[in-house]
Amino acid sequence: MDAERSAARRLSVQALARVEGEGAMHVQVRGGKVEEARLEIYEPPRFFEALLRGRAFTEPPDITSRICGICPVAYQISAAHAIEAACGVTVDDNVRALRRLLYCGEWIQSHALHIYLLHAPDFLGVESALALARTAPEVVQQGLTLKKAGNDLMTVIGGRAVHPVNTKVGGFHRAPDRAELLALVEPLERALEVAEETVRWVGAFDFPDFRHEHEYVALRDADRYPIEGGRLVSDRGLDIGPEAFEEHVEELHVEHSTALHAVLRGRGTYMTGPLARYSLNFDRLSDRAREAALAAGLGETCRNPFQSIVVRAVETLYAVEEALRLIDAYRPPDPPAAAVTPRAGRGSGWSEAPRGVLYHRYTLAADGTVEDAVITPPTSQNQRAVEADLARFVEAHLELDDAALTHKCEQAIRNYDPCISCSTHFLTLDVERSA
Repeated sequence: MDAERSAARRLSVQALARVEGEGAMHVQVRGGKVEEARLEIYEPPRFFEALLRGRAFTEPPDITSRICGICPVAYQISAAHAIEAACGVTVDDNVRALRRLLYCGEWIQSHALHIYLLHAPDFLGVESALALARTAPEVVQQGLTLKKAGNDLMTVIGGRAVHPVNTKVGGFHRAPDRAELLALVEPLERALEVAEETVRWVGAFDFPDFRHEHEYVALRDADRYPIEGGRLVSDRGLDIGPEAFEEHVEELHVEHSTALHAVLRGRGTYMTGPLARYSLNFDRLSDRAREAALAAGLGETCRNPFQSIVVRAVETLYAVEEALRLIDAYRPPDPPAAAVTPRAGRGSGWSEAPRGVLYHRYTLAADGTVEDAVITPPTSQNQRAVEADLARFVEAHLELDDAALTHKCEQAIRNYDPCISCSTHFLTLDVERSA
């Protein structure tokens, strides 16, 4: 390494597009080794857990959906599961099927957004989706076709694509009739072909040779790929229900971040999200999705975070297939929601948001007032693993100049967060080097 690249260096990115939120990264290098890597999240806390205290038990699904405009269904379903558990209510199979169908719409639109508009530009050597639209408009059109299929599904079931208004504790305010869903079959069949082509397309990208060994944690359903339910399992023996989540997962404050870090008690860092979900549930994918994954170069497990774009494409293919299957078997729930009577108690629930396991827990008073709330999003669960991966990745690329190293770090960060809106001022990369 030459003297210039061994000297103290400071790299900063003042407006990193295609990443949600605000933060900084600090890397300390001595003697060619990364001593410390910190992903600093300095956005002000939003205090949703405190805002929920004193609210009626019916309100968390609507309130928490505002946490994310791209993944609102994840918050609504996890919140409903937790409230229903606290009240001792089990919804019927038709409500569960309709929830899963709504969630498929969110997976399709969220994954399509990430794959085509946020992540693919890194692999194609362009700065943004707008630049990609100028050079390859047909590629962006494919992404928009997929995203629209997901959005339309969310609109028909949820009332609108952003922050749906038709979900509630116990089920739905209104169940769509069969004709409304059958009208979506033709566009979903077109989306199925696009999804399969997407797997082939991203599978041909050039991926850095990088692998991590974090404990993978994801939901696992009894007989299908996990979306809206299941038990929490890991590749190292974890197997729990939602009521045991806080016995096994601890959230910690760290000095350099307003976002909490989650660890497995006595085990440390773990990772949730598409790579974990795929690796723990490959056998639960449809035949078509499994074959597409293998043809695209994936194995039955995936530990290269840069290949997460391929895994998301496989999950998109599965979600479109699953949506078509659920529409074919659809029976409108009657009534559209189970009756829920409040009671004093505590309930936990979770689901698989596009970027990983999302956990909610509520404590209710006898009249249904929320006394306490805990929400553990995928970001806090993954942050330690992301920092560890970034440290290893930077150390392997210290020969790069400031501009190239910064670009590589930006790309590495985008591997982990598919649920990204139009943000700026996310990353300041500060690298200090000394011999």
